[in-house]
Amino acid sequence: MTGEPKKKVRLGDLLVQNDVITEQQLMTALREQKSSGRKLGRTLIDLGYVDEDSLLNILSRQLEVPFVQLRHYQFNNELVKRLPEAMARRFRSIVLAEQAGELLVGMADPLDIFAYDELVRILKQPIKQAVVRESELLNTLDLVYRRTDEIASLAEELEDELGDDAFDLADLSADSESAEAPVVKLLQTLFEDAVQARSSDIHIEPDETVVRIRQRVDGVLQEQVMKEKRVSSALVLRLKLMAGLNISEKRLPQDGRFNVRVKGRSIDVRVSTMPVQYGESVVMRLLDQSQGMLNLGGTGMPEHLLERFRRMIRKPHGMILVTGPTGSGKTTTLYGALTELNRPEVKVITAEDPVEYRLSRITQVQVNPKIGLEFANVLRAALRQDPDVILIGEMRDRETVEIGLRAAMTGHLVLSTLHTNDSISSAMRLIDMGAEPFLVASSLLGVIAQRLVRRVCENCSESYQPTEQEQAWLAGYDLDPIDLEAGFVQGRGCYQCSNTGYKGRIGVYELLEMNEAMLDALRRQDIAAFTQAARISDTYRPLGLGAMDYALGGVTTLEEVARVAATSEGSFSPEDEIPLPDEAVGGGD
Repeated sequence: MTGEPKKKVRLGDLLVQNDVITEQQLMTALREQKSSGRKLGRTLIDLGYVDEDSLLNILSRQLEVPFVQLRHYQFNNELVKRLPEAMARRFRSIVLAEQAGELLVGMADPLDIFAYDELVRILKQPIKQAVVRESELLNTLDLVYRRTDEIASLAEELEDELGDDAFDLADLSADSESAEAPVVKLLQTLFEDAVQARSSDIHIEPDETVVRIRQRVDGVLQEQVMKEKRVSSALVLRLKLMAGLNISEKRLPQDGRFNVRVKGRSIDVRVSTMPVQYGESVVMRLLDQSQGMLNLGGTGMPEHLLERFRRMIRKPHGMILVTGPTGSGKTTTLYGALTELNRPEVKVITAEDPVEYRLSRITQVQVNPKIGLEFANVLRAALRQDPDVILIGEMRDRETVEIGLRAAMTGHLVLSTLHTNDSISSAMRLIDMGAEPFLVASSLLGVIAQRLVRRVCENCSESYQPTEQEQAWLAGYDLDPIDLEAGFVQGRGCYQCSNTGYKGRIGVYELLEMNEAMLDALRRQDIAAFTQAARISDTYRPLGLGAMDYALGGVTTLEEVARVAATSEGSFSPEDEIPLPDEAVGGGD
């Protein structure tokens, strides 16, 4: 189709003629469409009379236009942005390519003559239609219409409005009626862009001549630099007001939180401010409350580990630790465990700093060191509240460790986190913090260590041949040649992954269950014996090997495996290898 649309075709008649639906089904769909106001095609799909692919294939053949799968399409950002985002969403369309003076435009409904005419008018160029899946289109629009240009434009507008008098910032930010103020629009755009990009954190960092806005996506920061330095002060002031912080205090760090709605999603924002050389740095952690809590099955934990971990958390008493660095998913694992334990007959109390997700039926306590409400104090009070399960946000000091261990000995299941590199070092870390060895040996059930590795973007994944250095490093893993024949993958970089080659993350886990040999070594404080007993345990499998499984399966890259191996003592390297039994190397139990 070139320059003009096909003649008007009635979708219902077309589907009846092709024996896709019956006349009766069409009548039912038309009645439903009249009451709901949705398009007929979407109504037929929702009623289950036709699947989306069949519908689009029929339209493609009838109208003689291509059916384009956007998931694997390489976009030209300049062409895409020739159609404003509002129009793209309104007409369910996206500009795909330019050929011989014509624009190829993907449309979810190519029969919409009004949309076609408006697109020709807006683009000021002949267009050729293509059929695309509506679900893919909506996801694609979120990815290709990033808000970086809009953020820069609003920052420039705010800079102009501030003028030369920085003291007017308080009036600007405190004016809640000024919903159109550039600082408000800039923050709104910043949050919308962060949600579209799946960011977990937003950093606002003032420098001598610029302000940097960085977003953490899949654990890696992406930076945007703006020359409008004074924008930082306006943003910080507005954020302090939203979080209920002291706007006059700029010399001390402050913490707060607020909730915003972004595109119909409820986002809980934790705010941390800190005085730095050129102003105040702000870091915001974004928690999407609308997604609900994951259960353990949704964490990505391998089935054989999941089964063992579930058995462990069902025990009536004892301590279970989850370890790893900040941002490794410890909280997600613990909340997943709480979700499974959360039953009417089970009393659960948590001591957290801060309370990240709010769970019904669970008694959650926010630790507040400023008024003396420390973990140890909360634990003492919690034990008088007749709990069955206690979650301690973090084992920070000797007092908290000892109270937690004694609670585990006296009939309570205690869950907590610890900052260590791997599971083996965690038990000894408790003793290093001052806990009695017999207490640790009597209470500790097991330790799960974890990391998050980035997934290779499925849209631009390609095979990868390891370098000589990587091949030498792989030799230390003693991998099966059959596994190596499958090869490795990497991401080339595309619009879906912001040219990083990665999209999304998955957990890598290492589960250490205590046995008699380990407990005996703990009582004697024999680090070498404990380490050896752990590593020769039939059920122990290091983090490095878990990450390597994902690399061999095409889920992640060797680069990510190396990163996990470099930060965990439980991984293998050619220089430092401790023999394991064949069954441990082969995949655990």
